[in-house]
Order: sequence, then C-alpha cells, then structure tokens
Amino acid sequence: MSTSNPPPKDAADRKAVAPVICYPTQSLPRPDLMAYRALRAAAKPSEAVLVPPREAATFCVPRGGFFRISSIEGPQVGDLNLWNTHDLSERFYSGKTRALHGTHLTTGDRMWSAFPHLRPLATVIEDTLDWYGIDEFGGSVHDVIGTRCDPYTHALLSEGDLYHHCCHSNLTRALADRLNVPLLEAEAHVHDVLNVFMCTGFTRDTGQYFMKASPVRPGDYLEFFAETDLLGALSACPGGDCSAQHSSDVAECFPLLVEIFTSDPAALANWHSPLDSPYDGSHGR
Repeated sequence: MSTSNPPPKDAADRKAVAPVICYPTQSLPRPDLMAYRALRAAAKPSEAVLVPPREAATFCVPRGGFFRISSIEGPQVGDLNLWNTHDLSERFYSGKTRALHGTHLTTGDRMWSAFPHLRPLATVIEDTLDWYGIDEFGGSVHDVIGTRCDPYTHALLSEGDLYHHCCHSNLTRALADRLNVPLLEAEAHVHDVLNVFMCTGFTRDTGQYFMKASPVRPGDYLEFFAETDLLGALSACPGGDCSAQHSSDVAECFPLLVEIFTSDPAALANWHSPLDSPYDGSHGR
C-alpha cells in the first residue's frame, strides 16, 4: 500500500486508538438451534437438485423447512442467492449480514434480507467445516466478502475477453429459466452472494481480498433452516476450489448437491416467520 504523505508527529498515537465493534450484537435475537435441530430430525426429504460444474440451478424451500448444500465429488465452492419466494425485492443482503456476523458465516449465523425488511431469511444450523476457524493468513470459510465472479470484471481485467460461465451469468441464466423472463430482467434480481465453502480473507499488508484452496471435501455440507418461503439459486463456481483462479475453464470443477427437507406442518404450529424490521419507515418526516 503506497503512501505519498509523511506521517504527522502524532501518527503512532492515532494508530494506537483501540477499535470498537460497529454493531454490538448482544441484543440481536438468537436462533434456538436446539429447536431447529429437533425439527430437522423429523423433517422429510422432498427434493434433490444437482448443480452441474460451471452452471447454476434454482430450488424452493418452504418456510420451516431445511436445505443442505453438499460437496459430493470433489472440492468445489458455490455462490448462493436467496429471495423471498413471494417478493423478489426481499433478497439476501450480504453487506448487512457481514456487519452483523463478520466476514464469514457458520453455525448459528443468519442470512439477513434487504431493507426495509431486515429479517432472517435463513439460519445456518450445521457446518461441517466449522473446525477450520481462522487460519494463519486470516482466511476462513463461507464468506460474505466477495460479490461473485462476473463477466464485467472479467472483461475489465482481461482486455475485453468474454466469459459466460462466471457465477453472475450462471445465476442470471438459472433465474431467467425459473421465472421464464428475459435475461436482463432476471439479472436485475441477482445479488451479492454467500460464497459457500470458499476460503477467503484480506491480506494484512495491502488489504486485498484473497482466496485459497477450499478445505471442503466430499461429505462436507452447510445446512440451513428456511425462516420464510425461499427461492434459492446456487452456482458451482468455475474456479472449482478457488485455489488458483476463477472465471475460466482451466480449474477442475465438480457438481454440488442441494437437498430440501420439509417439516410437518403440525410441528410448526407454534412457530412463525420472523417479522420485518420494527422501523416505521418515516425517515424523519
């Protein structure tokens, strides 16, 4: 990181100021993981969706149900979008999720929705990679840092090369097919992702976003509770395990499996989806 200005005399004192957490979460509602796991134990499998390498697929999960994303053949990362099935304007908000839970998600963390709703869309109930923690490089798994690989940035950094299997394009095609709408209409709904199984962080010296080989192996999974009726889209990233590059046909890629589990309605009798934010929307007027 280059500088062009000399440090002031009190530079050391300024740098020594202790940080504070932007969003203290002591009052943040906590999920009842024991209750969710009890529901999961009784839930019945209802659908399985295979996401091919370098492609995306969509799936639906009923409120109170569960979905599991699994590695089944080899190390592979996936880019996940979520929407409220009945209102696509309510979609996953990665920036606010990051502000509330940190740069990477694991068991007990939630995927929050966009304003004005700001409520949990899904809650992570199991993460077989939670043992990884934070490594010596500052890397961890399941990030909400990266926006998704896309053809626009690829063209910018490769002197105009056109590549159509970036996760952004994969998600766009899959959503267009699901909704039976033109690509441009679908693209407007594609948003920043949860990078499932991806191992990432920021370099200490330059602050750059880095990726490294994912620790995921066949049999690993990330499982969620659906807090409302969900439409999901998952792309099997063209970077494979993201050990070297993405947005190319060079990396070895594998499919991902999404399994849906449905809860007995009777078991949900005393449960309801989270309410929208209590903010009144007046914005001072």
